[in-house]
Amino acid sequence: MDPVAFTPLDLSELGTGDRAAMAGLLAKATAAAAGDPPLPEPQLRSVNGTGDAGVVHRVVLSRSEGTLVGVALLSSAHDGSTVLHAVVDPVAEDRAAIAGALLRLAVTEAPAGSALHLWAMGAGPEDDARAAALGFTPERDLLQMRVRLPLADDVVATARPLTTRAFVPGRDDETWVDANNRAFDGHPEQGGWTVGQLRERLAAEWVELDGFLLADDPDGPGLIGSCWTKVHRDRSPVLGEIYVISVDPRHHGQGWGRSLTVAGLQSMAARGITTAMLYTDADNDAAVALYRSLGFTVHHVDRSYRRDPIRGTVS
Repeated sequence: MDPVAFTPLDLSELGTGDRAAMAGLLAKATAAAAGDPPLPEPQLRSVNGTGDAGVVHRVVLSRSEGTLVGVALLSSAHDGSTVLHAVVDPVAEDRAAIAGALLRLAVTEAPAGSALHLWAMGAGPEDDARAAALGFTPERDLLQMRVRLPLADDVVATARPLTTRAFVPGRDDETWVDANNRAFDGHPEQGGWTVGQLRERLAAEWVELDGFLLADDPDGPGLIGSCWTKVHRDRSPVLGEIYVISVDPRHHGQGWGRSLTVAGLQSMAARGITTAMLYTDADNDAAVALYRSLGFTVHHVDRSYRRDPIRGTVS
């Protein structure tokens, strides 16, 4: 393998050429994973300049003979910890060696005293071994589950009838954020939204408001819950996603989670979508059981590994 050079720098220091090279690397990794992106949406939006630039604060670039073959990204989490992702060219010579060296340097770039969460998208045994070698331990599995659409009539019939309507920007913003944050209190990704973040996300090109469903609480102000769907029209075939789904804690245990899920899936089927997916934590037994009962199966697992506050360097 040719010598590989590693360059750590702040995201704000990336030049036009490096950003273009990174975009090309991410596109190659996405294609190699049959369309599944190698980074979560906040990180993707941060590096391509369409989201909060403060999400990713540090990057490590890996080059071989001047060509970008890998990148690691260090991101800020709500709780003050740091999240680490690494992407290596899927056809690079000795990918495993590049990934290992890239991560060894990246962990030394994390803020002092910060817990570190390393994510592996589509995790496998090699990711487990690499993480263990760096002192990380598995902490969380995120399942991507998929189902064929439309749902069978007998499956739809298991859901409690529920009336939904489309989200209205400028009218429903605060109400949705309040209900969502109470539903996801303490959740590392879905909790802690602000109205500003919601409006930023609503400005994305993919947003279709007829797929952002709200169920009003008939007995008072607020919502029973919501189901926000996303259609990945750049995928072949087109893939639908239950992007954010929540039930207000005041209405837990009443069957509305199933109703909202079915409503979202029917909304996508009505738009011609034949496969839908969602993400859920593997240890959320109730959610996993619900989705399996609707016909979902696990497509792949994204895994987070934890390393306690890093001090000094990794040898």
